[in-house]
Amino acid sequence: MRPRIYLAAAVITLVAGGPVAWPSAQAQRAASYGGVDETRTALVRAQADARAAAGRARRLEVAAAGARASADKTASQAAALAARIQEAEAGITTAQARIALMHRERVALDRRLAARREPLVRLTAGLQKLARRPLIVSVLRPGSLKETVYLRAILDTTLPEVRRRTADLRAEIAHARRIEAAARAAVASLASANRLLGERRSALAALESRQRLASRQATGAAAREGERALALAEQARDLDALVGQLGEAGTLRRQLAALPGPLLRPPRPSASEVIERAEVQVASAPAPEFQLPVAGRTVAGFGEASDSGARSRGLALLPIDGAQVVAPGAGRIVFAGPFRGFDRIVIIEHAGGFTSLVTGLARVDVAVGDEVVAGAPLGVAGSGQTTVGFELRREGDPVNPLEFLG
Repeated sequence: MRPRIYLAAAVITLVAGGPVAWPSAQAQRAASYGGVDETRTALVRAQADARAAAGRARRLEVAAAGARASADKTASQAAALAARIQEAEAGITTAQARIALMHRERVALDRRLAARREPLVRLTAGLQKLARRPLIVSVLRPGSLKETVYLRAILDTTLPEVRRRTADLRAEIAHARRIEAAARAAVASLASANRLLGERRSALAALESRQRLASRQATGAAAREGERALALAEQARDLDALVGQLGEAGTLRRQLAALPGPLLRPPRPSASEVIERAEVQVASAPAPEFQLPVAGRTVAGFGEASDSGARSRGLALLPIDGAQVVAPGAGRIVFAGPFRGFDRIVIIEHAGGFTSLVTGLARVDVAVGDEVVAGAPLGVAGSGQTTVGFELRREGDPVNPLEFLG
């Protein structure tokens, strides 16, 4: 009987031991979500963002390989690197969400194990105490033989239940160890994604440095235009006024570009003819497709009312700290820099009368007058739960960006 008691006691003591080692607390705190459903939604969204960014990167890499002009090749290479950075950022978010899910699952498992261990530990203590009683004491006590028979009967019915419960606990422990192994893999994936992100950011910084040097040697017209844009920002009373003034300047620029060239003097005066003046019309372009400037959770949608009652004119996105921000579509930079109440902003003029506005940047890597391709790097987001705003306007009127995403 004693070997059976010792066996049961040993199993229960093993099960009642401390929890399996968990990865570092820093990894557990890597992401904060409101609940399991929100965490799973973030995981699915991050996986979709990673796939979309990888697809954009592949297309841009193909475009860069096929480009003949040096400027086109560099622009596509920069946009491809920015897409790869966003892919790595989405990988970080994916790993963080997985760690958060496994941490929640492990906490719930620890609670179940604690509830199951307590009665078994008490039973173990009683069995071990009984097992240590000398046999001669049991024989000399009055009624000890009868108690021994009763005890044997109790053990015959109790030990199978003990085995059943310890089997359930062993299964839970095995499950905990599987969670631990998956968590360690997720932490390793997080570290790998962080290293990859650093490498890609370094490559993009080097490429942008070469790009800036080449563009600064071309002409000083961009600097003069940038000064005019900053002057408009000083005069504008709010963001709407700034966008409106820049839109008027852009319309004038397109009309001037559409004017016919100068007429050459005819070789003979008799060959002169009167040409009727025609109205200058700018050809309308089809609506372009856009993409979100940054990957992240949408915290405010188009038309949503804020606490002050004002309606949102665009989207508010919450990315990871220092996330890569890219151009939502091909176009021309008409403003890039700080603006009161919005940190640093970028305004891009697109075909078809569209204008996009990206706010909440901690750093801007473009200048006024730059022609950018879709997905070109604009700068980086801030840190500490800083949102990135994205507005899209058509002929000056705010439109829902989600209706124009490609």
